[in-house]
Amino acid sequence: MPDVAHAVAAYFAADRPAGPRTTQDPAPDPAPEAVPPPLIALPLRERLALLDDGALTLPEWNALADGWAREADHRYRACAELRPAGPHAPALRLGVKDTVDVAGFATRLGLRRHRHHPGRSAAVLTEGHRLATVAKVVTTELNIGIGSGCGNPWFPTIDPAGSSTGCGVAVAAGICDLALGTDVLGSVRWPAGRCGVVGLRMTHDPAALRGMLPLSPAMDAPGWVARTADDLALLAEVSGLPIPRAEHHRGLRIGVVAEVAEGGAEPGILDALKTAGELLAAHGHRVATTRLGGLWDLRGAAWELCARQAWQGSHGWDPRIADELSPSTRRAVDSGAAIGDLRHREIEEQLARTRAAVPRLFADAGVDVWLLPLDPDVPRPVGAQRAASSLVTPGHPDYDREIGYTPVASFAGLPALTFPVGRTADGSAPLAVQLVGRPGAEGVLIGLAREAARTAGDPARP
Repeated sequence: MPDVAHAVAAYFAADRPAGPRTTQDPAPDPAPEAVPPPLIALPLRERLALLDDGALTLPEWNALADGWAREADHRYRACAELRPAGPHAPALRLGVKDTVDVAGFATRLGLRRHRHHPGRSAAVLTEGHRLATVAKVVTTELNIGIGSGCGNPWFPTIDPAGSSTGCGVAVAAGICDLALGTDVLGSVRWPAGRCGVVGLRMTHDPAALRGMLPLSPAMDAPGWVARTADDLALLAEVSGLPIPRAEHHRGLRIGVVAEVAEGGAEPGILDALKTAGELLAAHGHRVATTRLGGLWDLRGAAWELCARQAWQGSHGWDPRIADELSPSTRRAVDSGAAIGDLRHREIEEQLARTRAAVPRLFADAGVDVWLLPLDPDVPRPVGAQRAASSLVTPGHPDYDREIGYTPVASFAGLPALTFPVGRTADGSAPLAVQLVGRPGAEGVLIGLAREAARTAGDPARP
């Protein structure tokens, strides 16, 4: 009889292609540090300069990048599907959340068995963009489940969080230079912030959602993840994708949201907020406190609206999927049934009034951009405070903290960019803040984050 143990060992020793990851897989144990080749860690401008100068050829780069992507995905499990770019593919690499359609790739929606083979890509993946699409990256079940099975490359004890988990992990791991996800209540910003990279939620635009699974169409927005603000700025310049170019203005008025300090944010978070303000002030911007008033009080309404719209949407996708949903996903979906028609209409009316009032809210306070932390607490370790559902509902014992700060931009339909400004005292977790701007102000946010990074460097990167 053959030696079964030997045969199994030989199988895993072989160079095997990356297989799909599912939300049911357990998170990987923190592995010994995987050190990428130096070229992988270079800023994108330096990589492109090497290629332009002929010091690096495209086949050399793609062979190196494909090899590293396989090793990194083996460790961090960021990809639902990973493909080699090929020797003459573009030098910049794109990963796409697995609830976003890409022609030629299956869309799995974070499910174990579901497969959809779209005939065309999502609206934001414009024809002829100049990146090599190498991966569909991991998401939670239907954008709403708990747990992705991904590991955090730079902060292995920290949960990457959010439904766009694979976006943050793939970029931090160097599998992709850019990742496209979706952001409802923070789904792009959370994993970007907790992996120590940069995440941009776009201005809400229903037309931009074509080809994406909607969770809450009233708040859903595409989101982009890059390693640094400068990488994101470069990608806006050269990718051909609809990412606004960085804008630079002198003397912008930065409003630090006063409700953050009043709401009991942890001292480390307040220190990070102060650091961010100082970094922006060093570039000539005026930093002062501002108040969000009624919008701050509507953060809980954003969670209720998401729950209700997810429950409504489930009536459309339930008959079309064969998978048995995990209990946490089913609980999250079913929680929307508790939001009655009257309350739903009330929230929708509040949302419409809020968005109509947003320009005045900035103008009356005399600010151009809001500055606030990503969350009230430092990032949580893997397995800490496992919730029964991904959606926070009224009655939760720590409701005011759990609704967090990210819904400010979501409910108002505004762009928001998160970027790291430091690490916790023990170095185990990144500390991130977010900038929120007027509709269409993505370029301003990218410019501000790039200025801050010029002073701070890359504070989250090990």
